[in-house]
Amino acid sequence: MKKRGWLTAALLAAALAMCAAGAAAGQAEDVLAKAARICMECIGLG
Repeated sequence: MKKRGWLTAALLAAALAMCAAGAAAGQAEDVLAKAARICMECIGLG
């Protein structure tokens, strides 16, 4: 089970690094806009 804990920590660190890199590149706004558009289409407002 110790190996699984290291794997989980490594994957979490990689995910956080990728999120930080995307936010630094200005992609967070694009993702939020696309998510809002999809949500509005789902409930029939768009």
